[in-house]
Amino acid sequence: MKQTWRGELVQVLPVAAMFVVAAFCWSHVPDRIAVHWNLQGEPDGFAGRISGLLLLPIVSLAVYLLTLFLPSLDPGRANYRNFAGAYNAIRFSITLFFSLIYMVMVLTALGYQINMTTVVGLALGVLFVVLGNVMGKIRPNWFVGVRTPWTLSSKMSWTKTHRLAGWLFIAMGLLAASWGLFQAPWMFGLMLAVDAGCVLVIVVYSYLVYRKDPLHTTPAGTSPGTDSV
Repeated sequence: MKQTWRGELVQVLPVAAMFVVAAFCWSHVPDRIAVHWNLQGEPDGFAGRISGLLLLPIVSLAVYLLTLFLPSLDPGRANYRNFAGAYNAIRFSITLFFSLIYMVMVLTALGYQINMTTVVGLALGVLFVVLGNVMGKIRPNWFVGVRTPWTLSSKMSWTKTHRLAGWLFIAMGLLAASWGLFQAPWMFGLMLAVDAGCVLVIVVYSYLVYRKDPLHTTPAGTSPGTDSV
């Protein structure tokens, strides 16, 4: 998949902004920074300035580089050009999610009162809705999307499973956003149960569609045959 410098500039901006913020705020934040919050939005985990300000930017940079070079490692790399827009939307959404969480974390370190549960819930909701909207546009590959043995062995299973997964991801996103807004204790448990149920449905559905596809194949080397010496 061919990348343009303009496209990559957009991708790297959220990551670069995190490092700029870290440098600017280094002398303004306390030695101990909140890095984890409980379900009530109260900080319950702290780290030093180095980990608190640099860990998430470094992780985000690693994710950016990984997603940049991942297509070149994929045996089906030629197919990425058929869903380049969806792939770049996924990349940008993930780095933007990290940068948003990081900015709010820095603001709390500077003394601003922000409910992290609300931020995380809404951010997760938007992320899942975006992923759901592009899920149906992802074409067969080895690294991105719903990769079960059956979607990787049947184009029909891949296509139908990703269409279903798109709707389920949107539903999971709306539920996550609702949890962030209302923060009812039971909603978090419900969200986890629904997410687990959706994953199970996606996996089972991919198998059922695979069984109905007369053109499905088996992975290389798994069909019975005479071994070569």
